[in-house]
Amino acid sequence: MQRLTRDQMAARVAKDIPEGAVVNLGIGLPTLVGNHLPADKEILLHSENGLLGMGPAPAAGEEDGDLINAGKQPVTIKPGGSYFHHADSFAMMRGGHLDFCVLGAFQVSEKGDLANWHTGAPGAIPAVGGAMDLAIGAKQVFVMMEHQTKQGESKIVPQCTYPLTGIGCVTRIYTDLATLDVTADGLVARDLVEGLSFEELQRLTGVPLKQA
Repeated sequence: MQRLTRDQMAARVAKDIPEGAVVNLGIGLPTLVGNHLPADKEILLHSENGLLGMGPAPAAGEEDGDLINAGKQPVTIKPGGSYFHHADSFAMMRGGHLDFCVLGAFQVSEKGDLANWHTGAPGAIPAVGGAMDLAIGAKQVFVMMEHQTKQGESKIVPQCTYPLTGIGCVTRIYTDLATLDVTADGLVARDLVEGLSFEELQRLTGVPLKQA
C-alpha cells in the first residue's frame, strides 16, 4: 500500500471541483488544491482576506508581497480577479455564495461534524480564522487530511473530542488512503489507494464504513 502524497491528495480534490464553481481553499494542506485545478476550467478561487479570482502559487522570484492568501502565502491573481474589504469577503462566506470550501481537520465525526481549530491541548494555539463561517456558509464542505494522527489513531471518529467548528457540515472527506462520502446512512468509502483492501481501511478507521 502506498499512501497518497499531499500533492496527490490535492489533485484528487481538484478533480471533483466542477466548471463555474466558486471555491474557498482553507489554510495549510488545502492551499495545494489551487495548483492542480485544470487551466481549461473556469473556477473562481476565493480567499477570506479579500480576493476573488486567485491563481496558483507564483514561480520562484515572481512573488508579490502584497498578493497573499489567508495563510500569508504568495499567490497570483487571474485576469478579471478582484480585491475587496475583509468584511465583504466574510459576507460572501456567510451569505451562501461559495459553492465549495476545502478545509483541513483534526477530527471529523461519522455524522460530518468538524473539529479543526483547536486540539484543546495545554499550550496549543487556537486558530479560529474563518473556518466556522466557511463550514456553515459554503454549500459543500470538503475536508482534506491525513487519515491518521502521527500516533496512528484515526482522525475519523464516532464523536469529535476536540472543540467543534461546525455540526454536520462535512459532505466529503479526502485522506491519504481513500475518499469518503458523508451520507445519512454513514460513511461510504470510495477511491481506495492501490494495494489497500476495504477490510484494511476499515481496520484503520475509527467508525463503521460502507463500500461504494
